[in-house]
Amino acid sequence: MNYDERLKHVSVLGAAGKMGSGILLLTAVEMADISLKPENKGKTFVLNAIDLSDDGLAGLMDYLRVQVQKIAEKKAVWLRQMYADRADLIENFDIIEQYINDVLRIVRPTTAMETSYRSNLVFEAVSENKDLKVKILQQIDANNPNQPWFFTNTSSVPIHIIEDEAGLKGRVLGFHFYNPPAIQKLVELIVTANTLPEATQFANSYAKSLRKVVVPSNDFAGFIGNGHFMRDALHGISQALELAKAIPLTEAIYKVNKVSQDFLVRPMGIFQLIDYVGVDVVQFIMKVMNPFLANEDLHCDLLDKMMEKDVKGGQLSSGAQKDGFLKYEKGAPVAVYNIETGSYVSFDSFSSKSDEQLGALPKSFKPWKAAVRIANNESHFGPYFNEMKTMNTEGAILAIRYGKRSDSIGRQLVTDKVANSEQDVNTVMLTGFFHAYGPVNSFFE
Repeated sequence: MNYDERLKHVSVLGAAGKMGSGILLLTAVEMADISLKPENKGKTFVLNAIDLSDDGLAGLMDYLRVQVQKIAEKKAVWLRQMYADRADLIENFDIIEQYINDVLRIVRPTTAMETSYRSNLVFEAVSENKDLKVKILQQIDANNPNQPWFFTNTSSVPIHIIEDEAGLKGRVLGFHFYNPPAIQKLVELIVTANTLPEATQFANSYAKSLRKVVVPSNDFAGFIGNGHFMRDALHGISQALELAKAIPLTEAIYKVNKVSQDFLVRPMGIFQLIDYVGVDVVQFIMKVMNPFLANEDLHCDLLDKMMEKDVKGGQLSSGAQKDGFLKYEKGAPVAVYNIETGSYVSFDSFSSKSDEQLGALPKSFKPWKAAVRIANNESHFGPYFNEMKTMNTEGAILAIRYGKRSDSIGRQLVTDKVANSEQDVNTVMLTGFFHAYGPVNSFFE
């Protein structure tokens, strides 16, 4: 079965979710483009969008129409070539509308799992629950005579566990898109000792066609991305709790968030990133990873307390940020959650004092939006962090300590053979987390 044939009948599980909808969009467009090839004219391509929520599936189709139109507008010249044999399609808007219809015609929204029983390829993007994933994949495989391949979007569950428990014998691999899949360039590819070589080859071809950056991760819980992020988050939380021995925890959280964003030149501070992913999701991923880690405990009492207060962060269906450790107005943090009172404390009540205590940024500082565009980041960040090391301010000391810990986490991932190289760790953090420089760096030596 060649590449095009593998994509003739595909299913996406969890298609109406945040990750599933992006995977569905990318796959629907890829399948439509393949169907427009001269050799595939007249062939039927089917993409089952499977989800438990009827409302979610209805919203999914609206989302697809909007996104496919944007995609079509960017490749109108190519589409004109593909529809050259259609005398009725003259104007660009006619061609674009035809393409939208062709993409949407491939997609079959349904709540019926049975539609996947004829698929050659199944993308799984259900919740990060190993037992649920195993149950669903096992059910499909038992009823599908095509020996389908399964691409799981898990961000933490070891693939060999899913493979063994579902009895898939080399027909499952980890294909971890980053959020949102339609925009993020990174994919972590995780195979097992049994993964079929042809499945790996297909995965690489599919990723290349989607113009994704593929980083291989070895099959350890959390892989590279969450392997770094979870430990980085725990360090940020521990630093806040340490500061909270002398100042209110709300002010400590503010300081660590500012240091990890401004002083370390990241797109978000660590507490804002936890909120973006979801306090509940971060806690859950740590729980998933923990049983597979022999010499460390990825557990955080503060996350437990936030969950007890039902403060979860995450995002609304519109993409707007929900309140978590921080409260947001128009997407920007404006207050910190006081876990004792169950209310938010405005930045205005303490930020000036906290900023003064942290001290000034190095004179060579460039904000993340400018720094991320620097082609040779060593030319900027080497002198920047060297300058910071000469500063005896609270902010500089916390930042260098944080950077050293982030560096050591990355190096340990290589030592533990989670990542094949330091460069792979840096690529994941640069591409998947939009860092301006890789965490494994000589800056912090």
